Amino acid sequence: MKTQNKYIKALKAAFPATIPILTGFLFLGMTYGIYMNVSGFPFWYPMIMSVVIFAGSVEFVTVNMLLGAFNPIQAFTMALMINARHLFYGISMLDRFKGVGLKKIYLIYGMCDESFSINYTANIPEDVDKGLFMTFVTLLNHIYWFTGSTLGGIFGSYINFSTEGLDFVMTAMFVVIFLEQWLKDKNHTPALLGLGLSLICLIAFGADNFVIPSMIAILAVLTFMRSPLSAKIENTQPNE
Repeated sequence: MKTQNKYIKALKAAFPATIPILTGFLFLGMTYGIYMNVSGFPFWYPMIMSVVIFAGSVEFVTVNMLLGAFNPIQAFTMALMINARHLFYGISMLDRFKGVGLKKIYLIYGMCDESFSINYTANIPEDVDKGLFMTFVTLLNHIYWFTGSTLGGIFGSYINFSTEGLDFVMTAMFVVIFLEQWLKDKNHTPALLGLGLSLICLIAFGADNFVIPSMIAILAVLTFMRSPLSAKIENTQPNE
């Protein structure tokens, strides 16, 4: 009974944090399922891909790959370019994943942008198991995407309204997450560095190619400035 209560308590703590993701993933997942449907694929394609791949951007790109000639090198390169940011997510979560046991395997596998944002910034209650909380956040987000993709694949042929612009839901959500983190942290230097370096790379490399250079620049600058930034953060924390 005690173990069951531990799981229920973690689920109750995790679910409210994922409600914004539920809304976005259902819409975007259905958009993806519809896209697969109108591209000529049966419903089980988006259903299986949403479980196995679980990377929205790559899943959309995979549609064109499946319709084109077999080219594994191109597929690997494209997936790496699109999801290179996850390398930095993983580095950021090294401390968070300590002590969670075998749950780390699924946490790594299922770490999408939204799960990373919640698990990295969440203030987990002391009486809630940290590993279970992060696992439920990841699992719920995975279920939301799977549900939306499957529904879109099944009912895509019956939906006639325009779904253009639905992807803005996730953009708006990330803006809110950024603002929440800005208000939470007293030291805004890392955030300003990230914005500034991303803007410079956007101007230098263009909208289609700036993500990877931005990540490299941010990692290099933050690594170089790690010691002074850590000291500044410690000085801004209130005395206990």
